[in-house]
Amino acid sequence: MLPDYIAQAAPNPKEKRAPWYANTAPSYAGVFLWIAFYQQMAGNTLTHGGLGLCLAALAVAGVLCYALYYLAPAMMGMKTGLPLYVVGSSTFGTTGGYLMPGILMGLLQIGWFAVATYFSADFILKGLGMASHPGTLPFILTGVVWGCLMAWVGAKGIQYVARVSLILNAIPLLMLIVVFSQTAHGVAQYHVETGLEDPFVAFTSVLALVIGFFATAGAAGADFGMNSRNGKDVHLGGIVGIALAVLVAGGLPLASVAGAHGAGLATGWNYDDVLRAIGGPIGTAMFFLFAIASIPPTCFCAFIAGNSFSTMLPGVPRVASTMAGAGIGILLAVTGAAANLINVFTIVGASFGPICGAMAADYLLSGRKWAGPRVGVNGAGCLAWLVGFIVGILPLLPYLPENVRPYVQPAPLYGFIAGFVIYAILAKLGLEPEVIEVKR
Repeated sequence: MLPDYIAQAAPNPKEKRAPWYANTAPSYAGVFLWIAFYQQMAGNTLTHGGLGLCLAALAVAGVLCYALYYLAPAMMGMKTGLPLYVVGSSTFGTTGGYLMPGILMGLLQIGWFAVATYFSADFILKGLGMASHPGTLPFILTGVVWGCLMAWVGAKGIQYVARVSLILNAIPLLMLIVVFSQTAHGVAQYHVETGLEDPFVAFTSVLALVIGFFATAGAAGADFGMNSRNGKDVHLGGIVGIALAVLVAGGLPLASVAGAHGAGLATGWNYDDVLRAIGGPIGTAMFFLFAIASIPPTCFCAFIAGNSFSTMLPGVPRVASTMAGAGIGILLAVTGAAANLINVFTIVGASFGPICGAMAADYLLSGRKWAGPRVGVNGAGCLAWLVGFIVGILPLLPYLPENVRPYVQPAPLYGFIAGFVIYAILAKLGLEPEVIEVKR
């Protein structure tokens, strides 16, 4: 018998789907325009390589995110009309799919939702000139109102998230352009400090940062694919919303930091260091702009979490499960616990490289289609994930020799490759369970 999350899943009908520019592209672009993506991007990249090298790495990272992490899940979602957690039952089995990518994705998105709510409440209060301390009444009220509104938009579905993204993406994009215009005169004068040059570290650090940030959103490509009309929508949505968005949303901040250093305006490497160095109206408005830039990704996290819980628990209404998950995220945010979860997210995020790799291998081996749910636990998928996860967390291992550490990056990409290769080998050896026929 099929579990409820598969048996009760209904394909999204064609008439409810929309073109790429109305859902996939703006939603993904909004994720990359979030301050969390580019705030610390320059730290271990521009310090070791020139701006041109880092921009080239961004271009490569965007293509890899689109081609490796997004495309296979998105095509399966488009062809079946089913969400990630259902199409994942092929790669990990009907039982294994409960954990990967099902519950794991939902829990991770609650964490990201908490982080976005925490920083948004913090930015809003600072923008108002008020003291910002988790646990205080102003912080709690701001976090609750913000979190509930964003969760409600996300719970209503991808079309609402896309509408919010389409309108609000222009604001952080404009902020990036204005800041760059204030620092562009120093770009030509920027150079890497003598003795710190290491093009390999700079290039691979960019790849690791971008891919690590995107991996979970790439797996969620199935949820975007199920809202795409055809393959053209899948490709164009990914090319514009991922590959191009990575280059723009990452390139402008990198160029701004390089320009600020070249012009002698800033000494820090974080993006907000540049904003403070510029001062004036831009510096005053920075906190509100950061909060506004967090709206699309906050909604995105709620949307993906809602997909996870409504799929794994089909008897619970989507809005109810989304708001319940958001309640946990809001609690983590207003108590300040969300500010200390970055390391946890790094570890969990590393697991989605091999998930995407295994799914890509499954998709290709099945003739570029969804094979269908497989009985129980798919050993090929679970072992592929385990090996890939170990590879993905290598940079976090404290006992790794210093002379080896630079070469374990980009670990998220290596985790994808490991997951892909191991799944393909084990599938050829016959470790895939029997496919269950689904009649709809």
